[in-house]
Formats: sequence, C-alpha cells, structure tokens
Amino acid sequence: MSAAIGYAAKSAKAKLVPFHFERREPGAHDVAIHIEYCGVCHSDVHQVRDDWSNSLYPCVPGHEIVGRVTAVGDKVTQHKVGDLVGVGCMVDSCQHCASCAEGEEQYCENGMLATYNGPFKPDGSNTYGGYSDHMVVTEKFVLRVPTSLGHRLQGVAPLLCAGVTTYSPLKHWKVGPGQKVAVVGLGGLGHVAVKIAVAMGTEVTVITSSLDKEGRARELGAHDVIYSKDPAAMLKHAEKFDFILSTIPVAHDVNPYVELLKRDGHLVLVGALEPLASGTNNMLVASKRRSVAGSFIGSLAETQEVLDFCGKHGITSDVELIDIKNINQAFGDVEKGKVPFRYVIDMATLAAAKK
Repeated sequence: MSAAIGYAAKSAKAKLVPFHFERREPGAHDVAIHIEYCGVCHSDVHQVRDDWSNSLYPCVPGHEIVGRVTAVGDKVTQHKVGDLVGVGCMVDSCQHCASCAEGEEQYCENGMLATYNGPFKPDGSNTYGGYSDHMVVTEKFVLRVPTSLGHRLQGVAPLLCAGVTTYSPLKHWKVGPGQKVAVVGLGGLGHVAVKIAVAMGTEVTVITSSLDKEGRARELGAHDVIYSKDPAAMLKHAEKFDFILSTIPVAHDVNPYVELLKRDGHLVLVGALEPLASGTNNMLVASKRRSVAGSFIGSLAETQEVLDFCGKHGITSDVELIDIKNINQAFGDVEKGKVPFRYVIDMATLAAAKK
C-alpha cells in the first residue's frame, strides 16, 4: 500500500478537509498516476451532499483527472512512465456483460466501478477520486491525452466528464454537418457542448435563462441565442431544431424544449439525474414523432475519441484554476450557479495539506 492524501467529506453536511488514506500498489495491469489537475463537477457536489441517496463516506470526489504516469505493472502495454494521461468517471467494470462486450462500459449490467464513491467488489471498500495526490488505475481505464493539448492541461481535465458526457449523445444520435442543434444551459457542460457541436459542423443555438451569457455564447461559436424566460422568443423557434441537448443540472420542465424540435427531433438530457419537474406531454412528443431521452457519461472509447477530437480541433474547457484549500467555497459557488464554466483544482496546492 502507498500513503495518499486528499480532501474528503466525512458526512453529507461536513466540509471537505484534508484526509490521509492508502492506495494499493500497482498490480500487473495497473498504472500509477501523479495527479496534476482535477475538475470540480456539479456531480461532485451532489455526491458529497448525498443528493442521490447513495453516497459513501469518507467521500473523496473527483473524476476529471489529468496527470502523469509514475509507475506501471509488468503487463501494461499502452502506457509508460512519464506519459500524460487522464482518468474519467470509471475505473473498472465487469468486462463480460453484453454492454461491456459492446464497448459501453458505462452501462455495465453488473455495475461499472465509479472513480469515487464506487465500492470495489467483492470487498466493498470505497473508491477515492481525484481530489488527491495520486491514484492507481487498471490500464484499460487510463486515457491518452493528446500532446497537442499539453500546453493547457487544466482545460483538459473537464473533458474527462463534461467533454464525453456531451460528445456521447451527439455521436449516438448521429449529429453532424447541416443540422440545427440547441444547447440548453451554458455552464460547465453546456459551453463544452457548444464547442464540440460547432466543430462537428452544426448550426448551434444556445438556450439560456441568463441574458448576460449571450456575448460569451457567440464567442464560443453559437449562431443564435434564445432567452428561455421569454415565451415569444421560444415560440419563434418552434419546430426548428433537429437535436437539443439539455445540460440543466436540476429537475426542470422539458415541455417548452420539446416544442422546439422538428418532426423526428431528439431532446436528450445529460444534466439532471432526478425526476423531471413535470410530466412529459406526450401529445407534444407523439404528434411530431419526437423523442425525449437521457444519456449517461460515455464509454472508454468515446472518452478517448473526444480527447482526440478536441486535440484535433484545439478544444479545451474554459476554467478557473483554484487552490484546493478553497474547495468548500467552490462547492458553494457551484450550488449557487456562480461558476462561469468550470473550476479546476491545481493539485500542486495539495502539498500545503501535507505539512
């Protein structure tokens, strides 16, 4: 075992504080990683607060991880010491169910192993995430970071979650050139979705409840911006879009967005993981053969694809780098919706907690 340090919450109402724990030594198929940056995802806040009633404590969050390889097992073939790598939302899966066999590990029928708050099987011990100095991960679940992104690693970290979470549905529903796409919300997920969808050749519209985000939306490449609280503006765009991606992270009414879809259009939710604020009006759905669906993170292959895609197009997340000692303030900002795009922790600041 190796000594590790991170920041953990001991209960749903507790602040994150320095936490000493142990990581396993690298096995034959393992990769040890020194963590340089870790993104602060809204789901980190949900998990620490036990909003989904499944949290395990102590909870060390973090699943948007970028770092360098410090050691590899003797059977590792894809990574070597010194490589720049990333770890996303998963660190293992059963590897033998139908979903795993089809390369859809996030839907593992026996339960994928989350990077944090995911009990190891069979002993049930907790997994600890990227708000820490290092980690050990099975080789298959370690991603290559393109060298073209090496100059802005802090902006790469959110691609391991926000990037693949938005890329996966865009790919699955075959979104491409010539299509009209709307992105609902311009936060941590939404701004990355805009960048990716624009790079895919689509005409992108941002739908936002914040009037002050119009300028930034257009800077990111959005063709148009709709203020969601203006009924006339929403009505003007009825039946316009082939695909709508909702990144709203809380329960909301989807029906106003359904009305914006063309016949056979798709509305996909990636932000909210709870019951919707009101039922879906199936008249709106059935009358135009529309669909309302959800999508959950993305596969390992898609995570590597989005890293490579972003490397090719020079895409990184817009971030604000923070000291880990300010993580509780950052959580409060996330809860209040005060974060422009994404906080990323400079893990070098963790050194102060070791003293």
